[in-house]
Amino acid sequence: MAEAQNIPVGSTTAGSIAVAAESTVATRMSAPPSFDVADFPVPHGREEEWRFTPLERLRGLHDGTATATGEGVKVTVEAPEGVTVETVGRDDARLGRAGTPVDRVAAQAYSAFEQASVVTVPKETVLTEPIRIAVHGEGGTAYAHQVIELGAFAEAVVVIDHTGDAVLAANVEYVIGDGAKLTVVSVQDWDDKAVHAAQHDALVGRDASLKSIIVTFGGDVVRLHPRVRYAGPGGEAELFGLYFTDAGQHQEHRLLVDHNVPHCKSNVVYKGALQGDDAHAVWIGDVLIEAKAEGTDTYEMNRNLVLTDGARVDSVPNLEIETGEIVGAGHASATGRFDDEQLFYLMARGIPEKDARRLVVRGFFAELVQQIGLPDIEERLIGRIEEELEASVA
Repeated sequence: MAEAQNIPVGSTTAGSIAVAAESTVATRMSAPPSFDVADFPVPHGREEEWRFTPLERLRGLHDGTATATGEGVKVTVEAPEGVTVETVGRDDARLGRAGTPVDRVAAQAYSAFEQASVVTVPKETVLTEPIRIAVHGEGGTAYAHQVIELGAFAEAVVVIDHTGDAVLAANVEYVIGDGAKLTVVSVQDWDDKAVHAAQHDALVGRDASLKSIIVTFGGDVVRLHPRVRYAGPGGEAELFGLYFTDAGQHQEHRLLVDHNVPHCKSNVVYKGALQGDDAHAVWIGDVLIEAKAEGTDTYEMNRNLVLTDGARVDSVPNLEIETGEIVGAGHASATGRFDDEQLFYLMARGIPEKDARRLVVRGFFAELVQQIGLPDIEERLIGRIEEELEASVA
């Protein structure tokens, strides 16, 4: 087995790399995927995939008692010329191609939605403006399904922006054709009482690439499950995440990258900051390298910065390797408070402690914000980080 030669952005030292197969990882513990909600028992919180989630705060999404209401969410799509936007029924053959629900909430969402949105970028189309999808909660409960499909050699940036108040369970699919390039920015900027659970499935074609940036600020409970698999060799996936967890909030990101074909790459970097009593962030990073996936190159990393007492982080990287014929594989996780040396350095140069702390946090998130590449979104997120920092240092 070859040790990783190039450590991706975000890692600290080569010594943090762990190239090893783990015998009991969540990828092998979950129920088999299914579109039928009846195939999943009602979770009780003792299951591996639910042990960190506050089920009592999911407002019935997990046990079938949540009933969709007419005022759930309003979805609007702004797309450049040449992009097809459709509203389709449950029988549309394009639904469910990227992946299958892997837990009861995702299966409930698939069973309960009435109409799905399908956004298609034709082959060889290179968009110069982003596709913007606004999901605004209007106080009710909703089940939703969204498909983004890129034809061969197409290129697109998609922004999915969640705001308002809602109880939402959804499945989101990304179908990326051979040689295509998709960047997705998913922003969770919900009101304080919102509940959002979603499974994101990406199917990456031959020599295609996916860059996913997930940003989570708002909501009472947010539980996101990004999943990636490959449809042909040469695929690449970059999964970036940024979250800021406040008092009482539960923000959970559970990832799986399934290297199911040879010669594909993946890189995962998620960073979070926490502040306030009962702020709880969960990051589960599963990478599976199947026996047939020779030539895989993968790395995943999670870092958390705890700003105050009373906050809790659960960070669990899992790496399962079924072949030794790989380029490299590794994972790392770190949680800590402010770097006292950085604070001392800044304060020794005349910067007040309050401002020094803000600079450290800005620097902590800077590399991920820069991955977005959309000035208006970057400015908005920097503003939200400033708001959070103002509360933390007040």
